[in-house]
Amino acid sequence: MSWEPHTVTTTETVEPHPVAALSALFDDGTPAAGPGDVLPPLWHWLALARWPRSSALGADGHPARGTFLPPVELPRRMFAGGEVAFHAPLTVGSTVRRESRVESVTEKSGRSGGLVVVVVATRLYDEDDRLAIEERQDLIYREAGAVASATIPAEPVAGLAPAGAPFSRAGEWAWNLATDPTLLMRFSAATSNPHRIHYDWPYATRVEGYPGLVVHGPLMTLALAEVLRLEGHPARVSRLRHRNRKPLFCGQPARLRRVEDDTLGLFGPDPEPHSTLTIEFEGTGHA
Repeated sequence: MSWEPHTVTTTETVEPHPVAALSALFDDGTPAAGPGDVLPPLWHWLALARWPRSSALGADGHPARGTFLPPVELPRRMFAGGEVAFHAPLTVGSTVRRESRVESVTEKSGRSGGLVVVVVATRLYDEDDRLAIEERQDLIYREAGAVASATIPAEPVAGLAPAGAPFSRAGEWAWNLATDPTLLMRFSAATSNPHRIHYDWPYATRVEGYPGLVVHGPLMTLALAEVLRLEGHPARVSRLRHRNRKPLFCGQPARLRRVEDDTLGLFGPDPEPHSTLTIEFEGTGHA
């Protein structure tokens, strides 16, 4: 297949319904953003989610590769991280112009075999044609794993009832995060994320070789960003750098906590963070 990177430009509305959906999903007592309100940091992932046609989906649930994204053959797709600069606020209900382009496609060799790193750049302009958000997302494609490993505990989805509100206080700048299949399904729906590893247990374990349903990388990152609102931090965020280091599986205990003055981490059952978020504030820099 012949493929070349190209810029896709669209005009879109900052939709209020997925914003309300994420507020209901988090259920954490923070103010819900309504029409005319400023979007919290990273909530454009919800408000500007794209819904592909059903006929455009590939075997993993994602849109088939070879159109906007390159025709990478490796089956495992991971949202590895990126960086977001906030130049001007976006408000719920407003119209934005989005420009997206694949910046690079790089083949590498890792501990688990070959992988491909795809970097996507996006710019969002507000109704006055001001640059509001600049974003880089890093996607990694890997080879499939073996059948589900017994070394990482993950309960069958049938045994995980809805856990209730996912956030609970665990200390100063520390919050527990509970995940369950219902939470993952609702987040997939709110973000238009059809990747089957988040809701299809047989596919996740028998095809891609995971030990259970995978918690969305964007959900882990948004949960870390939500800590700023939970702690009532007043400063305006100017830049976020996020990195997903390894997957968290549905039902595993997770804690969000500060690891440095400017960095939050999501920790699972082991001592190394699964995800990190480094924050810059307007005029200062530290949380």
